[in-house]
Amino acid sequence: MPGLLHLTVTKRLLWVGGAAYPLHNVARIYTFVLKPRRREAAVTFARRTALTLLAALAFTVFGTIAGFLSRGDGDFENTIAFVWFATVVALIYYFGDMMSVLTASSHFVLAVESNGQSTALVTGRREQLNPLVHQIAYAIEHPDTELRVQVERLTISNPGNYYFGDTVNMYGGRGNTGVSHG
Repeated sequence: MPGLLHLTVTKRLLWVGGAAYPLHNVARIYTFVLKPRRREAAVTFARRTALTLLAALAFTVFGTIAGFLSRGDGDFENTIAFVWFATVVALIYYFGDMMSVLTASSHFVLAVESNGQSTALVTGRREQLNPLVHQIAYAIEHPDTELRVQVERLTISNPGNYYFGDTVNMYGGRGNTGVSHG
């Protein structure tokens, strides 16, 4: 079945499909719900729409004024029509982009982070993935333990549309830098 892959622990390696992670480089194993960035998608749509409509209105006002000042010598009506056609096309694109995030599914995933920047994500049923965290941790602590299970391959169209990682809220302090997600 194309949506399934093997997660295998040998004496020194964790295999996730065709990718191998040395067990000594595994920094963290955990499960979480991978959620789409719905609020950000709606805000981005509103901002893009407002800016595009504002630009189209500005072109229309300036085109109308230029047409009036040229006393009909220019072809400003066609330019204004093109601006509004491009505006409608852009708004349709923005709407489709937003809807792709709003209709995206949340996924329960198991994440395996390495000491570097690599992270493996697989999905499956909660009752399968939660115990799998403990089984992998046990296999890391006990090198003679081997493990082989089938999990589901995570397929998402655009990773940028999802929240990855932990949520951190910082209050007070001095000189804090970074990104805070609510």
